[in-house]
Amino acid sequence: MSAFDYVMTLAAVVIGLALTHLMQGIGRIVENPRATKVWWVHLLWVAHTVLLSVFWWWFEFGLRTTPVWTFQLYAFVLGYAFLIYLVCTILFPSDFGEHRDFREYFLSRRRWFFGLLITLLIVDVIDTLLKGWAHFTSLGLEYPISQAAFMLLCLAGLISRRDRVQALVVILALGYLILRVVRFFDVAI
Repeated sequence: MSAFDYVMTLAAVVIGLALTHLMQGIGRIVENPRATKVWWVHLLWVAHTVLLSVFWWWFEFGLRTTPVWTFQLYAFVLGYAFLIYLVCTILFPSDFGEHRDFREYFLSRRRWFFGLLITLLIVDVIDTLLKGWAHFTSLGLEYPISQAAFMLLCLAGLISRRDRVQALVVILALGYLILRVVRFFDVAI
């Protein structure tokens, strides 16, 4: 077993738990659709987070060429996976508390949700740089521009409770992520 395999085993477990959490949340909606009123914006964020988790796993394979693994790098990769898991837990709480539906719940937790997404964006830039300057530049000017644009979208979502703003943020975020996945998943790693 290589150092990469060893490190990514635990990261795989964390991402697997994140995806399991999302699938269980969707399963609860399917099992009892009248229990809690769904909100389409929330469901699009669920789709975005599923795709983000799978995309992250695919792109982390780029770390296989890392010649030396330190505990700090190992902790960084695990921390990145843990952040993705936290985003998933916000989308499907274990208890809705005083909230009546997914809309009300999501809007009450939007600062945490978008704050974690902003943190993920920053961590992603660091992760990309860890894969080497050649890898960073291979992504072109689009990468830093898209990261900055998504950060601004997240700030808008963090600040505003308005449904139209929330809808615009998730549509743009999911739309762009789908475009990136379609373009990058067709590339052999």
